[in-house]
Amino acid sequence: MLIESALVAFGATLAGAVTSLEVQGSQFINPTTQTAFQIVGMAYQIGGSAGYDPSNNKDPLSDGEVCKRDAALMQVLGVNAIRVYNLDPNLNHDECASVFNAAGMYMIIDVNSPLSGESLNSAAPWESYYDTYLNRTFAIVEAFKSYPNTLGFFAGNEVIDSVKTGATVPPYVRAVTRDLKNYIKKNSDRSIPVGYSAADVRSVLEDSWNYFACSIEGEEDDMSRADMFALNSYSWCGDSSFTESGYDQLVAMFEGTSVPIFYSEFGCNTPSPRVFTEIPVIYGDQMTPVFSGGVVYEYAQEANNYGLADIANEGNQSVTLRSDFATLQEQYAKLDWTSIQSAAISTSNVTIPTCSKSLISGDGFNNNFTLPALPSGVQDIIDNGVSPKPTGKIISISDYSVQYTITDASGSTLEVSVKPLADDATNTPGSNDATTGNSTGTSTGSSSTASASSPAVRTVGGVVRSNV
Repeated sequence: MLIESALVAFGATLAGAVTSLEVQGSQFINPTTQTAFQIVGMAYQIGGSAGYDPSNNKDPLSDGEVCKRDAALMQVLGVNAIRVYNLDPNLNHDECASVFNAAGMYMIIDVNSPLSGESLNSAAPWESYYDTYLNRTFAIVEAFKSYPNTLGFFAGNEVIDSVKTGATVPPYVRAVTRDLKNYIKKNSDRSIPVGYSAADVRSVLEDSWNYFACSIEGEEDDMSRADMFALNSYSWCGDSSFTESGYDQLVAMFEGTSVPIFYSEFGCNTPSPRVFTEIPVIYGDQMTPVFSGGVVYEYAQEANNYGLADIANEGNQSVTLRSDFATLQEQYAKLDWTSIQSAAISTSNVTIPTCSKSLISGDGFNNNFTLPALPSGVQDIIDNGVSPKPTGKIISISDYSVQYTITDASGSTLEVSVKPLADDATNTPGSNDATTGNSTGTSTGSSSTASASSPAVRTVGGVVRSNV
């Protein structure tokens, strides 16, 4: 049995479990411990794109009781970060952010959504790059900037998926990156990384990375340069290998990167059930010098069949764990996490390339680094902040227990709760007792999913999955 019970944590607690991460060269680092950070992430978007429903005041981080349930289960799994795709900046996220913070988990936030006017149109990006769109992205920043466990923001997700979109989209994604970073610099009391989540389409992947990670000549502090670069990759399927999956090619491609690289999605679902044999490789010696971990796709089961947990309807909210959950936990538990997460920072060989046409090798991919001008009125929003201005803060949680029924894959009912971690601690694989579920943590240092016109089901990297 995966879990039989868990410690129940009561009493008002204002937990400060995580230290805000920073980017140094090609790594995320904990500034307190000066150690490199590897992402053990989970894609978290219950209900897919339908889980974002502003008309009914609903998004994935708006229900504190649901977040307690899921944070408790992810704490047992060993997750230290979640990626959330579609959020409403006008809703209050304090309880959910505080729960994940107490559980030792960071949040990677996408600023776009599937709704009209809330993402770049990959077919005609110039038509969607305007003041109200940027105001909405800035509002997401405002809503999440004050949570210490906000790791970073994605300015775009798979907006470039072909040579055709690579011809027109890159300057606009880079412009959104510039605008977000300028907004953060003006309105946040700390620097928060901004980057891009790419499709693993080899005809445009390397050019996308080179386009976003270089520094424009003459720009002393190039605000349009991405702070991180990630990719949604499904090339490792079943009992594959470092070479058979093409992971060796990715390591060779990104070697010498000047920004952190990680998987923003991974976890091929064929064959099923999944075996997750890529885990020891992603966190092994062949990859950790270049990659900073990755985000498993995904927590909740949807029609695309990638979920680790079946979620009942809204009136019930019970959870049944799938066998994939236990398999993933077992793979994580095999890791020597103390060694992995305490690796020394290495920035001596990091060189930021200067943007030039010679960086772009693909025929038809945009090699012009002249970016779109800021739309009228947007500089005023950057200078004075969005209005109305969302706010967010870590709050006291009086009860970390889970109110919903949890069942494992064998049909046994489980008791779980969030166990708040100590200051400067993050959740870690292998620190959870497989019997009790107790977590101790470790002190560490067109086809865009964001496009309103995206199809309900798409093929990326040889696999078919639905948009979130």
